Amino acid sequence: MQALRTILVVALLQGVTTSFGADTPMTRKVLPPMPPPGIAVPAAIKAELTAGVARLGAEIASLQAKPAAQPLLPDVQIYYNAVRYALEDDIFYRTNDFNEARRLLAEGHERALALAQGRAPWNTATGLVVRGYVSQLDGSVQPYGMVVPATYDPKSAQPYRLDFWFHGRGVNLSELAFLNDREKNSGEFAPADTLVLHPYGRYCNANKFAGEVDTFEALQNARTHYQIDENRISVRGFSMGGAVTWHLAGHYASRWAVASPGAGFVDTAIFQKLYQRPRESTPPWYQQRLWHLYDMTDYAANLFNCPVVAYSGEIDPQKQAADLMNRSMALEGLNLTHIIGPETGHKFEPKAKIEVARLVDELATKGRDPLPRKVRFTTWTLRYNQQAWVTVDGLEQHWQRARVEAAIASTNQVQVTTTNVTALTLSMPAGLCPFPVGSTPLITLDGQEITGPAVAADRSWTVHFERLSATWTPVTMSFPGELHKRHGLQGPIDDAFMDSFIFVRASGKPLSARTEAWTEARLREARNDWRKQFRGEPRVKFDFEVTEADIAGNNLILWGDPRSNEVLGKIAARLPVQWDAKRIQIGLKTYSPTTNAPVFIFPNPLNPEKYVVVNSGFTFADEASTSNALQIPKLPDYAVLRMDGTDGVVDAGFFDEQWRYSPLD
Repeated sequence: MQALRTILVVALLQGVTTSFGADTPMTRKVLPPMPPPGIAVPAAIKAELTAGVARLGAEIASLQAKPAAQPLLPDVQIYYNAVRYALEDDIFYRTNDFNEARRLLAEGHERALALAQGRAPWNTATGLVVRGYVSQLDGSVQPYGMVVPATYDPKSAQPYRLDFWFHGRGVNLSELAFLNDREKNSGEFAPADTLVLHPYGRYCNANKFAGEVDTFEALQNARTHYQIDENRISVRGFSMGGAVTWHLAGHYASRWAVASPGAGFVDTAIFQKLYQRPRESTPPWYQQRLWHLYDMTDYAANLFNCPVVAYSGEIDPQKQAADLMNRSMALEGLNLTHIIGPETGHKFEPKAKIEVARLVDELATKGRDPLPRKVRFTTWTLRYNQQAWVTVDGLEQHWQRARVEAAIASTNQVQVTTTNVTALTLSMPAGLCPFPVGSTPLITLDGQEITGPAVAADRSWTVHFERLSATWTPVTMSFPGELHKRHGLQGPIDDAFMDSFIFVRASGKPLSARTEAWTEARLREARNDWRKQFRGEPRVKFDFEVTEADIAGNNLILWGDPRSNEVLGKIAARLPVQWDAKRIQIGLKTYSPTTNAPVFIFPNPLNPEKYVVVNSGFTFADEASTSNALQIPKLPDYAVLRMDGTDGVVDAGFFDEQWRYSPLD
């Protein structure tokens, strides 16, 4: 199942062994803060800017009472946040930033005044335009930049090509710096007659987790303002932005007309030389398994459904990414178009850049096939479960490779083969199904012939299957009424932070003073880490403040213990981890609650459509400042941690596909 990774590791690393130890230290490392602290702000300037932020905040407050202003209010709030965050987080890095902050406050005031008068001139402007939206994750306002071509006519229904451009790593890329750059710099590529969307990506995380969600939230917001051709959307980027492009191309291949990554990274272990560490410091087995979430060599087969034009400087060490993907794609029978800048380091060589632009423009103009006749799909998790008209709804086992090969074989037949798949949906959108209306296509699924449902009058067609033992059966929906891992409800802990979430504080008496101190410290760290790394402010409520609407619409991050947290107490008996004053029990294993505490993720018994997480924020905060390649989950579905200041991992593992404790791990 892991042949691709094995071949690459043996070839490149000469079979260095790995460690699978269980008792792993998780001590919060003393690393440079990210974002780093800025320069001192003179008292007079600080007072001036603080007053300016307050004035703009008051203008925003008055606009919040005007329903007509609400859709465009984030386009004002981005200016307010940019300067407010710079002041609050101490992230001014140049004396010139003070003038830039003044300018942004003035622009925010101009937009606020226009909105108050019922105008929004930036909504129809061409050139460089900065915008904002409210994120579903935490309710924060996030910025993005647009390059709007001079030919764009907002009154026309003609859709335009759109390119994403993903920025490189920049630890000083505050909201203030991002807006300034997006108002002055059109970027590496600005093709004619093309909208270019520059996501902030929630700062500097290679558009993973909240940054990944930012990509699609920014696109959805742009759709409300601009006419976008859904078949001519492309992803492009360089350096860290190249890593982003590989990631989004591999995970969402069928969505793009073309992907064009430059440099970047694609494999955690190889890029970080983790296998070359001493055996005792090698990451534990569950972290290695979780590399399958973002390592793009594992998803090379998906690029069958997305053309790729890669670029590397000939002497750039990050050429390694394209070389690795070239080998991985070759193992899947695919060829990579790889443009190399002669004798060039970590930048675009001018002639090679022209060739990259030519090839990308050619493919972007052609556009993607909205219903490819052949689909090749591989995944390791139901977080990434769809390719074109094929959706994987269930796996035999997470973190093992799953494959689907599907083809429209004739005018009334579909052929599908699968590996490690237990539930599957084939769905062709209205107007695109190639079969005659009213016909009943024949599906050959792993050699089994099944007559599918009739093609609808609107030429749509959908069928769901479940596999029981070796037999596939058409079903109305997958796993009805069952607790089962499925898309968006499959773990690990970090997955809870890719949808709307609320931190729920405890208000009651804890099991012990030590437990209370430990959970309160983790909550403070989680709030601070989210602000620093993902540039938002988590919603926080006390347990007694949680409403039915909160339960219905959010993942609940529960802090405390079953006695101190009212919500956790209500569901404690229905969780796979039992915790009281005498013991912590997971399966047949027990641990002392005086020295240990559990952290875990599980479907919320009060609403199994959402998660509960107990006593954990995202799990990679310690290494967030070292490398984007290390911004990956450090804990699986559950763990038992020591409450001794180190947060050392005593035990950790994954729940099975039915969310049960599995002793196999």
